[in-house]
Amino acid sequence: MNSRDLANSICETLEQHGHRAFLVGGCVRDLLLGRPPADYDVATDATPERVSELFPDSVTVGARFGVILVARDGLKVEVATFRRDLGYSDGRHPDAVAYATKPEDDVSRRDFTINGLLMRYDSGEVLDFVGGQADLRAGIVRAIGVPSRRFAEDKLRMLRALRFAARFAYQIEPATFAAIQKDAPEIKVVSAERIREELTKLLTEGAVRRGFELLDASGLLRELLPEVSALEGVQQPPEYHPEGDVWIHTRMMLEGLPTGVSPTLAWGVLLHDIGKSATFRPASETGDRIRFDSHVEVGVRMAAEICRRLKFSNEESEQVEALVRNHMKFKDVAQMRASTLKRFVRLPAFEEHLELHRLDCQASHGRFDAYDAIRTFLAETPPEQVRPARLLTGDDLREMGYAPGPAFQRILGALEEGQLEGNVLTREQAIEFVREHYPLTRAGQ
Repeated sequence: MNSRDLANSICETLEQHGHRAFLVGGCVRDLLLGRPPADYDVATDATPERVSELFPDSVTVGARFGVILVARDGLKVEVATFRRDLGYSDGRHPDAVAYATKPEDDVSRRDFTINGLLMRYDSGEVLDFVGGQADLRAGIVRAIGVPSRRFAEDKLRMLRALRFAARFAYQIEPATFAAIQKDAPEIKVVSAERIREELTKLLTEGAVRRGFELLDASGLLRELLPEVSALEGVQQPPEYHPEGDVWIHTRMMLEGLPTGVSPTLAWGVLLHDIGKSATFRPASETGDRIRFDSHVEVGVRMAAEICRRLKFSNEESEQVEALVRNHMKFKDVAQMRASTLKRFVRLPAFEEHLELHRLDCQASHGRFDAYDAIRTFLAETPPEQVRPARLLTGDDLREMGYAPGPAFQRILGALEEGQLEGNVLTREQAIEFVREHYPLTRAGQ
């Protein structure tokens, strides 16, 4: 059984008991586009109580809104009762709902025409009360009814409109886009978690560049990520960045992100040069060329603040900050000592650092010397040389007569440095190294 089978089975059961039931929403859109739906939803005239009665193992996930989750064999389908929503005081949840008996009443409350289609589970017949099929054929994202009303009901729909337009390479219907531009400041009433989730989808579903250009044109980028919006017009030294300003460079990097890219890499790409607007110094001031002194350090602090504001997990925030912190180190690869290079490639999720650097080069000067050098180094260097096993431990140092204390960390750190440089290869050499460089009198004994 797959998700479609489960959805069909739910519709069949509901119809066998005298109810109407249809596939609805994004799954119908994707089926008509020939795309595999990520999930399936069912709309029915059966009340939530009746759905729960027919599916005893179901779970109520939206009691106020008539939504029941039916799960079977690890699969899940949401079943929602036809309804009309009565007011949205908080810009997200309906103040009250009234169950409806007609599918056209239910569809009229949904966000966009391309998401307002219903389909009979058995015949594939499509019920279209909002012109969704015509908009699918024309490639248009259009709000159902009056756009400002749809966005007043849930402000996040403004972001979703841009994401759908980018994802499907559609145009946003003019009145719908005008309403987004007018209502953009109101996006701030949406919770940080929902905004982060929607922006992350925009960054990882493909067509990222167009998505962020729509964000910019709509005014939503300025509201949600003013630090990114500030990159526009920040010029760069042409000898390193012939492509243009920081915003052009960032968009070119975003364009290189594939569908399904790691969210932390995508956010790292977006924010890697975030500190440049605050550290810009023109050639007239520096005496030679445009400079961004300390833009990495400033950028790390700005990225940390953005991650905090959008309530990233600690793990996600640390990786995004690490990508910003380390992206300029690639220029020093050719001069790195062996130990420094090995520690560099041992960074957590180093493949994200390397890919960010590749995109950085691709979107600027086009030189891949450091990227190629590291790829060669990783291919030719055995993992045990990059992460050598410890030759001595604290217990070994105690047996050699050293007293536990701060010196232990210095000694073991220096010993690892010798291993990474290839100067210490065996346990015997490690003991000799310690005794030579840290005689007991020097170590405080």
